[in-house]
Amino acid sequence: MRVTVVTIFPDLVRHYLDGSILGRGARAGLLEFSVVDLRAYSTGAHRSVDDAPYGGGPGMLLLPEPLLRALSEPGIGHPVLGLTPTGVRFDQAMAEELSRSEGFTLVCGRYEGFDARVEEIGFDGTVSIGDFVLAGGELAALAIIEAVARLVPGVLGNAGSLAQESFADRSLLEYPSYTRPPVVAGSEVPEVLLSGNHRAISDWRRVQSLVRTIERRPDLIERRGGLRDGEVEELLAHGYAGLVELLRKEHRSHEADRHAGRRLPEG
Repeated sequence: MRVTVVTIFPDLVRHYLDGSILGRGARAGLLEFSVVDLRAYSTGAHRSVDDAPYGGGPGMLLLPEPLLRALSEPGIGHPVLGLTPTGVRFDQAMAEELSRSEGFTLVCGRYEGFDARVEEIGFDGTVSIGDFVLAGGELAALAIIEAVARLVPGVLGNAGSLAQESFADRSLLEYPSYTRPPVVAGSEVPEVLLSGNHRAISDWRRVQSLVRTIERRPDLIERRGGLRDGEVEELLAHGYAGLVELLRKEHRSHEADRHAGRRLPEG
């Protein structure tokens, strides 16, 4: 897989790509990284890549011409994705889709973002990693690259761990994990994890994934249509009756709000 990053901070990006699993993947020939310095495509004496927006307003925009010149290079892989808070939300499904491709290109936004013509002419799409604003797209690019690269066969040392982590089935968070020592500041490892009973451990982990998702990301439970067959019984059997009732109340509230929104105005 070949990944290209277009940025005005190439050294920052290269430093991260050289380390950890990304660097190991590249040295093993599983990944190939190309970092393009956008300033190299500026024709100005000062290598400027930004200018004020038409119509006024705060900040500066990245100039379209240096970007389009950089993206016209033969080594640029598709899809070309611009990183911007206005883009499509990146998620695990997108990471999986990109991991099955031969490669892709990420263009790091800066200042107030891109000239709209670059998005129309030079990009295949735009991507955001969340509803917040960073100073630039470099951190977003690195997050996306790592999320994708670890799904490429051979990059991650223990491929089996992929099946057990958060979002592996796109609906539940990963269960809590523990290591040595068995007691830390008076807090003990759950007894079931020390029992050696693999069936009981598997059941406990499945229930804890449900509990953690209900408590931290109830939107994921709602998105999958609520609890599935057998899950309520599992939660009740493990002493989570209160949590089940809370989830039911929230579901009824959401349903009431949804139906209320469909009512026609009187008059």
